[in-house]
Amino acid sequence: MSEVSTTNILEMINLTKRFPGVIALQNVSLKVKAGTVHALMGENGAGKSTLMKCLFGIYSMDEGKILLDGTEVSFANSKQALENGVSMVHQELNQVRQQNVMDNIWLGRYPKKGIFIDEKKMYEETAAIFKSLDIKIDPRSKVASLSVSEMQMVEIAKAVSYHSKIIVMDEPTSSLTEKEVDHLFTIIRKLQSENVAIIYISHKMEEILKISDEVTIMRDGQYIATKSAKELTTDEIIKLMVGRDLSQRFPEKINEPEDVILKVTDLTAETNGSFSNVNFELRKGEILGIAGLVGSKRTEIVEALFGIRGIKSGTIELNGKIVQNQSPKHAIKNGFALVTEERRSTGIYSDLSISFNSIIANLAQYRKGLFLSESKVHEDTKWVIDSMKVKTPSQKTPIGSLSGGNQQKVIIGRWLLTKPEILLLDEPTRGIDVGAKFEIYQLINKLAADGKGIIMISSEMPELLGVTDRILVMSNGRAAGIVSSKTTTQEEIMRLAALY
Repeated sequence: MSEVSTTNILEMINLTKRFPGVIALQNVSLKVKAGTVHALMGENGAGKSTLMKCLFGIYSMDEGKILLDGTEVSFANSKQALENGVSMVHQELNQVRQQNVMDNIWLGRYPKKGIFIDEKKMYEETAAIFKSLDIKIDPRSKVASLSVSEMQMVEIAKAVSYHSKIIVMDEPTSSLTEKEVDHLFTIIRKLQSENVAIIYISHKMEEILKISDEVTIMRDGQYIATKSAKELTTDEIIKLMVGRDLSQRFPEKINEPEDVILKVTDLTAETNGSFSNVNFELRKGEILGIAGLVGSKRTEIVEALFGIRGIKSGTIELNGKIVQNQSPKHAIKNGFALVTEERRSTGIYSDLSISFNSIIANLAQYRKGLFLSESKVHEDTKWVIDSMKVKTPSQKTPIGSLSGGNQQKVIIGRWLLTKPEILLLDEPTRGIDVGAKFEIYQLINKLAADGKGIIMISSEMPELLGVTDRILVMSNGRAAGIVSSKTTTQEEIMRLAALY
C-alpha cells in the first residue's frame, strides 16, 4: 500500500440517481486521493457500478456534483471522461473481438500519417505501453484469440494510453489466477507511483486489504463508511456490507454423494492444443470442482460436455448410457445445463426482460398453441426472482439494468427451470458479493443434496475447498489428478496445476 496522499483528485458529493421504480443512489459521497487505491465495496445492488457510471458519463446523475482536481465536471459520455483523464476497466469487457489488440486500444483515435492510419506508430506505442506494464501480448493478435485475463490486461493498457489521472477497475481479478493477480498488483503500484488514483471495485476481501489504502462501503444505494484499509478486518468489512455478521463463508455441507451418474473416459478435444485423454467420474449428489491455471483448458472441458466444442475421441456416459451432445440443444435434452463464465457475451440478452431471460432455455415448456402461456411464464419468472433473491422492480425490467450478481442469479435460475441432472458451473460466483455468494453456495449444496451432479470451475481456491467434495486439477489440457477437498491443500493443488 502507498503512502496516502492528502490531495483529493476526485470528490463526488451527494449523488442521487433514480431509475423507474428504484432509487439506485441516494446522497452518496466519495473522496479519492491522488496516487492511492480506493476500494469500493458492497453487495450486488449496493450501487457501486452505478456510482462509477455516473462518474464515467454512462449515466447522468439526478442530483449532486462531481469535482475533478477541484473543478466541477459532468461528462455527457465516456469519450469526454476519457479525454479528461478518467478511465474505466469494466467488469464485462466491451471489446471488438474480431479486430486486433492495437486496433482495440486506439479505436477512434488512430495515429495518422496524412490521411492514413500510421500502423507502425500504433504498433510501437502499443508495444511501449505493454513493455512498461510487463504485458506479454502481441499487439497484432486478434482479441478473440486471447484469454479473458489477457483481454483484461489489454483494457488496463488502453486506460493507461489515455494518460489517466483516475482508473476505475470493476472486478479486475474475477478471472485471474494468483500469479496474474500479483502481476496486476505490480501494475497498480507502478501507476500509484505515477500519482494515478485507482478506484478498485471487488468482492475479494483478502485482495482489498492487501492492495487498498482506503475502503468505502455502500449498502442499498447509500454511503455507509470510509475507513483506512489498515484499520479493517474481513469480518468488519462483511458486517458493514451486509449490515449483519456473517460468521461462515461457506454453508455446512448437506449433500451425500451416491452412485456414479457421469463417467468421462479418454476425452480428447477436436481442436489440437486443447485438452486430451481426460478421465473422471461424477457421482449423483456430488460437487466436483475443476481447478487449474489460465490456459489449463478447464472451460473447454465443460463446453465439450455441453456440445459447444467438438470431441475427437473418448466417451461421455450418463447413467451408464453413452450420450453424444453434438450441440447445446442435444445437451439440454440429455439433462445438461451450463452457466457460462462470460455472462455478458454468452449468458444474457441484455436489452430484454428478466422474464425472457428466465425462460429462454426452456421455451418449449411454455407453448400454448401458437402462443406462450403467460401465466406459466409469470409463475416461473416469479420463482426465479424469489428463489434466487433477485433485486428488481419487476419481471419486465431489462436484465442489463441489473447489477452483475443479480444477472448471474437470473441465469442460474433459468437453467434450474430446465431441471438438469448435470449442472455445469463456470465461475458461478464471478462478480458476486459475499452475501449473495453464500446464497449461491447454499443453493449449489441443496441441488447436490437433491441428487444433481454438479461440476464447478472456480479460480478462487478457498471457494473450491469450501464448496466441493472433490477437485479435478487440470494442467495444460491434461488431468493432473483428482483430490479430496477435505484433505487436500492449496499447495498440493498448485503443484498439480503446474505439473505439465
